[in-house]
Amino acid sequence: MAAISSFSASFSVRSDKPSFSTSPSIFSSSHHFLPKFLHFPRIFVSPLPLQISCNASSTVSVQSTSPTAKTELKDFLHINDFDKDTILRILDRAIDVKALIKSGDRSFQPFKGKTMAMIFAKPSMRTRVSFETGFTLLGGHAIYLGPDDIQMGKREETRDVARVLCRYNDLLMARVFAHQDILDLAKYATVPVINGLTDYNHPCQIMADALTMIEHIGRLEGTKVVYVGDGNNIVHSWLLLASVVPFHFVCACPKGFEPDEKAVEKARQAGISKIEITNDPKEAVRGADVVYSDVWASMGQKEEAAYRRQVFKGFQVDKTLMDIAGSKAFFMHCLPAERGVEVTDEVIEAPNSIVFQQAENRLHAQNAIMLHVLGK
Repeated sequence: MAAISSFSASFSVRSDKPSFSTSPSIFSSSHHFLPKFLHFPRIFVSPLPLQISCNASSTVSVQSTSPTAKTELKDFLHINDFDKDTILRILDRAIDVKALIKSGDRSFQPFKGKTMAMIFAKPSMRTRVSFETGFTLLGGHAIYLGPDDIQMGKREETRDVARVLCRYNDLLMARVFAHQDILDLAKYATVPVINGLTDYNHPCQIMADALTMIEHIGRLEGTKVVYVGDGNNIVHSWLLLASVVPFHFVCACPKGFEPDEKAVEKARQAGISKIEITNDPKEAVRGADVVYSDVWASMGQKEEAAYRRQVFKGFQVDKTLMDIAGSKAFFMHCLPAERGVEVTDEVIEAPNSIVFQQAENRLHAQNAIMLHVLGK
């Protein structure tokens, strides 16, 4: 059988029926043992490479499938990588695709035949389910790679992971700890990379938040968003959005827990939005359209939880704080929430709480982001 697997053959098509140049030698030793209906056609063995010619003028060429470098920005790593028009266009697309999905129409399948690798160094229910469900609803197939599947940067270098996965997939999404990991992934990948969260920022969450505000307030521009709590990656993402879209952003946090100074300065230098950093939550929330909170100790900071609870006293979002904000203020939280810690149960269950609408909109905002980076 080794001889059979290594031979090359040539034939030409001259009419509607193919005609073969043949020789019986290749199967001569066993040909007479085969039933008549299993007799092989007589094939002419040639040392020349396979060539196919037809009466019609045509050529067959094999093109390299090895990845090439990205020639333009196709990643979604930071909100301020895009201008205002692009961000609002993505949000408009999210509204349209959400309506289509809600209608039950499943004919829109732009990701059919495409795959996405989802890298999770830091696990999450909402990020995994929203990305995987969204990509599936639009016709694609998402592959979950958990913390023990790759151990990116430990078991295998990030640059190697990037260059391997982009040969299998059309899109990469990663939820990691160090921000440098997402930057390295995007640097070496030749398919679009989406930032599912880093310790520095969380752009997909803020896009979902912006979509939720548009649905409930009617606009994003010109609103007042007051974040109460730790100056973390959520705050950085709000600051990056404020450097592109005009609104009033206030971060009320304890001393020593302010957001990154460079992120604050970048937002202020953009001259687009009014940016305030304060240590007085009661004064901060007055006239707010949105009061926003997050856990005081994120994943990787749990050993500081007891200490932070002491430091953050007075920064809990309770009914008293929401009353100061006013009757028009909505409460938002990126979840998961520690009820009774950074927010009371009464607030998160109140009629003006839109935290679960935020959670749903992760799916719809991310669908629009994926459509954008894949050029759909």
